Amino acid sequence: MAGDGVRPVPEKVQAIQDWPTPRSPRALQGFLGLAGFYRRFIQGYATIVVPLTKLLCHAQFQWSPLASEAFQKLKEAIMAAPVLALPNFKIPFIVETNASGTGMGAVLTQENHPISFFSKQFCPRLRNASTYVRELAAITSTIKKWRQYLLGHKFIIVTDHRSLRELMSQTVQTSEQHRYLARLLGYDFTIQYRAGRANVVADALSRIEEEAPASFSLLSMPQFDFLEDFRKEIESHPAFMELYHKVQQEPEVHPEYTIASGLILHKGRIWIPSNSSFIKLLLEEFHQSPMGGHMGI
Repeated sequence: MAGDGVRPVPEKVQAIQDWPTPRSPRALQGFLGLAGFYRRFIQGYATIVVPLTKLLCHAQFQWSPLASEAFQKLKEAIMAAPVLALPNFKIPFIVETNASGTGMGAVLTQENHPISFFSKQFCPRLRNASTYVRELAAITSTIKKWRQYLLGHKFIIVTDHRSLRELMSQTVQTSEQHRYLARLLGYDFTIQYRAGRANVVADALSRIEEEAPASFSLLSMPQFDFLEDFRKEIESHPAFMELYHKVQQEPEVHPEYTIASGLILHKGRIWIPSNSSFIKLLLEEFHQSPMGGHMGI
C-alpha cells in the first residue's frame, strides 16, 4: 500500500515477471493463481486470460502461440498496473460498466481515479442473450462484486445502453428482467447514459459500434404525445432488442429494416412487436384522431 493509494507488492510483481513458460497444467494454475490475486489492478483481465484458461479445459496440455501472447500480455499488464485510489465514503462512487457479446468489464472510480477493476466472461446463456440482458447482467454482477463499497452509499452507474437510463421505472416484461431488478433493491443509485465512444470503461472487450446518426428524413415525422412512453416501453422489449441488434450488426441481411432515432423502421414505417401493449393505443389514436381520418367520431 502506498501513501496515495494501493499498488501491487513489488516482490510479487517481480515473481510474476520472472515466471517461466508453464510446461504443465499445474504450473499454469500456479501462475494464474498468483496473477489473479492482482486482477483488480488489471484492465480487461478476464479477456486477457481466456487463451490460458482454455488450456486447462483440455485433457492434453499443449502450449500455443496464442497462449504465449496472452502469457506475456498478462505479465506486461501487471508490470504496468496503476496505483488504485483508496475509497472515500464521503463522496459518491462512479460505477462504469460495459458488456460485449462474450463478457463484461467495469471500473469503480471516484473523482476520475480508479479504485478497482472487474471483468469476467459470460456463460453460454448470456452470450446468446439480448444486448439489454447482457448490459443488465453486467450492472448486477458489478454491484454484487463491490457490495462492500456501494451498500449504504450513493453511487452513479454509467452505461452506454440507452434503454437502461430509466431502468427502475420500466415496465417489467419478463421474469428474467424481474430477477435482475430485484438484485438492485436496497441500493441508492442513479443511472447516467454515456455514448459508447465516451464511456471510458476499463475493459478490453470488443464493442459493437454505436449506431450511425439518425436519418434526416426522420426529422419530418409527426410527433405524438405518447411517443416517449412508447420508446421507454419498446426499448426493453426482448423481441425489439433482438431485431434491433440484428439490423444494427447485419443491415445487408435485413434490407427492409432500418434504424432511426432509436426505432426500427420496416419499409419506412415504425415496427412494433406483435405482443406490444401499444398496439391497442396506436389503433385508438389513429382511429379517433383527425389525422386518422375519422375526425374523432
